[in-house]
Amino acid sequence: MDAKLQVEVLPVTAFQQNCSLVWDAVSGRGALVDAGGEPARLIEAAQARGVTLEKLLVTHGHLDHIGVVAELAEKLGLPIEGPHEDDAFWIELLPEVARQYGFPPARSFTPQRWLQHGDQVTVGGLCFDVIHCPGHTPGHVVFHHRPSRLAIVGDVLFQGSIGRTDFPRGNHADLIRSIRDRLFPLGDDITFVPGHGPLSTFGAERRSNPFVGDAAVGS
Repeated sequence: MDAKLQVEVLPVTAFQQNCSLVWDAVSGRGALVDAGGEPARLIEAAQARGVTLEKLLVTHGHLDHIGVVAELAEKLGLPIEGPHEDDAFWIELLPEVARQYGFPPARSFTPQRWLQHGDQVTVGGLCFDVIHCPGHTPGHVVFHHRPSRLAIVGDVLFQGSIGRTDFPRGNHADLIRSIRDRLFPLGDDITFVPGHGPLSTFGAERRSNPFVGDAAVGS
């Protein structure tokens, strides 16, 4: 991994969603990716690492990934970047979905910047490529830090599994295309942080993932 990029994975909420604290070791400036819950803990983690948070990044609009984004943005005065605008309907539904799942009250928000495929986002002196990967949700994006060979993929891909597509506007065929055509070509050596569970590599999943590996799709 590029020594400039530092990452700490912080599972939050009852769903154990992987919120990622990412920061530039040179400048000490960082961001939270998918701040789904436990805001005090996320702030404390940044403070413990001496990280100055400068923005909030979002992969997609599901509750466990965005539950405290609006709260942190307001409290810390931070801009929000992502996801793709096709997930706006999920963000608008956030207060209702939080009630349905028994989560603490959550507020919807409008990002300062919706992201498109091919965009880039910066964190300190770091630059992440934005990859639009619809399927789990229509507006899901992935953040890829090319120098570190690291991707933060939200709920697109997991170790040994893939994202669900039975939610509104999910699409299984789109999800498989996103993984096979947009993620796997980045390289077998790419390590990825999934939205839940342990890290893996694209190569390991291409070889053995029963849903999207080469054997599963007949490659």
